[in-house]
Amino acid sequence: MAKTITGLVSSDKRDKTITVSVASRETHPLYRKQYTKTRKYTAHDEKNEAKLGDKVEIVECRPFSKTVNYKLVKVIEKSHGTVALKDNVTEVEMPEKVGADASAKAKEASDKEVEE
Repeated sequence: MAKTITGLVSSDKRDKTITVSVASRETHPLYRKQYTKTRKYTAHDEKNEAKLGDKVEIVECRPFSKTVNYKLVKVIEKSHGTVALKDNVTEVEMPEKVGADASAKAKEASDKEVEE
């Protein structure tokens, strides 16, 4: 029986190839402390249907290349998108300091609004 693995797509930049990250929890034999071990597998994606962050199922098969020994069976769950960060942040958006200075500036701003 072929080995079936479920994981998250960590890269889809190559044509017809995805990288799948599989995290597993293991316990240290001496210290009995649990830790997470992440393994990466490269898989063949014929239709380029898997995208970054998708939960996928891959199965072991004949070698497609030197590193690709798995193929995509199905996309279990699509990702919900990514968070884009702003490149330029203006001074208005950034707080000056946390503490007394910030509260004093906030009070001044509210006093100006009341005057207007």
